[in-house]
Amino acid sequence: MLRYLPPIHDPRVLVGTNTNDDAAVYLLTEECALVATVDYFTPIVDDPYFFGAIAAANALSDIYAMGAEPLFALNLVGFPRGTLPIEVLGEILRGGADKLAEAGIAAIGGHSIDDQEPKFGMCVIGTVHPQRVVRNAGAVPGDRLYLTKPLGTGIISTAIKRGVASPAAVEAAIQSMTALNRGAALAMQQTGVHAATDVTGFGLLGHLHEMVRASGVGARVERARVPLLPTVVDLACADVVPGGTRRNYESVRESVRWAPDVPLWEQLLLCDAQTSGGLLIAVPVERAAAFEQALQQHGVRSWACVGEILPQEGVIEVV
Repeated sequence: MLRYLPPIHDPRVLVGTNTNDDAAVYLLTEECALVATVDYFTPIVDDPYFFGAIAAANALSDIYAMGAEPLFALNLVGFPRGTLPIEVLGEILRGGADKLAEAGIAAIGGHSIDDQEPKFGMCVIGTVHPQRVVRNAGAVPGDRLYLTKPLGTGIISTAIKRGVASPAAVEAAIQSMTALNRGAALAMQQTGVHAATDVTGFGLLGHLHEMVRASGVGARVERARVPLLPTVVDLACADVVPGGTRRNYESVRESVRWAPDVPLWEQLLLCDAQTSGGLLIAVPVERAAAFEQALQQHGVRSWACVGEILPQEGVIEVV
């Protein structure tokens, strides 16, 4: 879709559409740039409160991925008036508001429409120093790749829709999707990193492909080190896989060099379409130990070093 947009010539646009970054960045002053993002989707869990909280965490994630601090949010609501009780919408908004409060901000406006299928999300505005913007372009050969949340929310969401998700899997997915990426962002700011993106709809390999393409490098992923949510291996083996995950797989498989022993279900898992996933961060090797310490200091619980950046442009190896 981006190819249909006109080119951007405003020199104050520090980050636009050319690198598929997570948020737009606009220069205000020599000391301050505005960061803006928007995201919304249909329900992926049955509980409206957690739907709202997940949507808020997901929208905030784009701000955190740029190394920025959120300022405020605007709600985006589609709701079937007269079909669902208005109290359901109230719970969605309450979940979103509580998650924003955890981030230290509030929703100060928004827009709603009558829609046959419920939708909820947010436009989030933040700020960052112009010299401290973290982009998905900038990864350097030798950098270590860190992932700050486990994979599998797309598969578990599909399992929920099919009625085959265990209560433990649902609980683990909700906990992961409602967790803010704030601690990972603070660790990035504290340590200094070369590049970052959040892992959402394009899956781990899709977003990594965007990073290596924007940075002019390649990457290696050690699949045994990638954290996974409970039961997702069994679900993937049982072909409980969303259509978005399959589309992700088709879009990247020609760019990926798979080790001969990687089964199809594991390839799909690495392409699983995530909601409110973790940050994927390229960290200079000499700062890796300090970065790990900072992740622990800021309470990030499920991080892992999953690979490294390679010099071969555009190539992703999965071993």
